[in-house]
Amino acid sequence: MMKLYGLGPTRSLRARWALQELDAEFEFVTVNLRAGEHRTPEFLRLNPAGKVPVLVDGDLVLTESAAIVMYLAEKFGDKGLMPTDMKERGQAYRWIMFAVTELEQPLWRMAKHTFLYPEDKRLPQDIALAKEEYAEMTAVLERHMEGREFIVGDRISIADCVTAYVLDWGDEVDVLHDRPNLQAYLQRMYARPKAPQRIAEAFAGLQPAA
Repeated sequence: MMKLYGLGPTRSLRARWALQELDAEFEFVTVNLRAGEHRTPEFLRLNPAGKVPVLVDGDLVLTESAAIVMYLAEKFGDKGLMPTDMKERGQAYRWIMFAVTELEQPLWRMAKHTFLYPEDKRLPQDIALAKEEYAEMTAVLERHMEGREFIVGDRISIADCVTAYVLDWGDEVDVLHDRPNLQAYLQRMYARPKAPQRIAEAFAGLQPAA
């Protein structure tokens, strides 16, 4: 059985979403980041970067949430999460790259300069710039989603598993303003029976560090 190493509100949710949409059997192994379990020798053998998620499928150890989603969609190709039409597949790859570069990076900058970096290294002006960048890029996706239910094609795909999470992250930090198409998209996606928890719910369920 496959194992997914992760923690509630992290990008593990993307991989979990794909696994659930695919009806794949897997064991979820919680990695307590607050307790430093991602820095143990055992975990670093799985991912030397010390980050989650990590998928273990037999002798394959795979990191990076977007790569995990794409691998799973290929592995269970009959389930339809990976578009079969090559043009649609190319568009799915495009929007995944857009999500992890143009949308996710500004959010990481905000997080780093808000609470991750030591106070003496935090730059408030960098937060403001990152918010501007996120607003500009969500405007691009907002226009794309006009009249669309899913990012690509007429059913859920790898692009949705990756992008919905990063939009929910933006919503959590209150920077998804004036984006009615994206807000409606989020509501539809997380109303799906096999959707994972939203970030806020996952945070609420975290256990304190040991």
